[in-house]
Amino acid sequence: MSKNIFGRLARGDWKVALMFLAPSLIGFAMFYLIPFAMGIYESFTDNAIGGTFVGLDNYKELLASGSFRKAASNMFLFTGISVPLLIALSLFLAILLNRPLFLRNWLRTAFILPLVVPVASIVMIWQIFFDWNGTLNAWLHHYGMARVDWLQSDGSMGVLVVMYIWKNIGYNMILFLAGLQTIPQDYYETARIEGAGRVRQLFHVTLVYLTPTMFFVLLISIINSFKVFRETYLLAGDYPYDRIYMMQHFMNNMFFSLDIQKLTAAATLMVGCIVIVVTGLLRVERRFREFME
Repeated sequence: MSKNIFGRLARGDWKVALMFLAPSLIGFAMFYLIPFAMGIYESFTDNAIGGTFVGLDNYKELLASGSFRKAASNMFLFTGISVPLLIALSLFLAILLNRPLFLRNWLRTAFILPLVVPVASIVMIWQIFFDWNGTLNAWLHHYGMARVDWLQSDGSMGVLVVMYIWKNIGYNMILFLAGLQTIPQDYYETARIEGAGRVRQLFHVTLVYLTPTMFFVLLISIINSFKVFRETYLLAGDYPYDRIYMMQHFMNNMFFSLDIQKLTAAATLMVGCIVIVVTGLLRVERRFREFME
């Protein structure tokens, strides 16, 4: 009797919950799922309106494009450089600020501040610093060294990497701090009793029990590295120096030229790469959990 009553209540709650979720589900479907599905379909046609199915022709043309290959290689290069540096630096700061230090709270606030600063303001600061007549070149000139046009040289990738790390290091540091504070202090006391030094404690206690947080931070950092377009666009415009011509620049230019087929094909490939990376990381993380259990 009681099971029937609870079953009826559960069915009623399910209907009520669906009613509350319906506006969000409809909005998500209208503005995300349906446009994404339409974009995938457009990538297999030869025209945005009344197009015919052409199979993989758009993808073949896209892969043969020098602009696309340049944008993709720059994107992967940026991710491969910035993400490991960001994780290493944010982990170092989290371990450092997890200890009782002088002005610790002020330092935490200083690293978190870039999160609340608008992107346009961040770009303006970096333009002032790296411009031809900017602060860095003024210092170089003062010490008798030649000025460098940082945004029109191979050093532009370094500028973008430093800006990305500066903006995101506070968020990753917070995540690592949260993970560090969940590690019981008993583990460290046991390691010290067994004669483990600071280095062994770091590798055999801290990094081992911080691995789930590490996977999450790595995943978030990779996704954020694919969304660096706003900074690069405001910093260098539509057609920046070749070294910082990113995938989003390519898609943005395809949009303005109304080449919808290349745009949707590039977006589909980009989403596919992200899905593959995320799936791989989740599988590795799941195997690690099974190994630890």
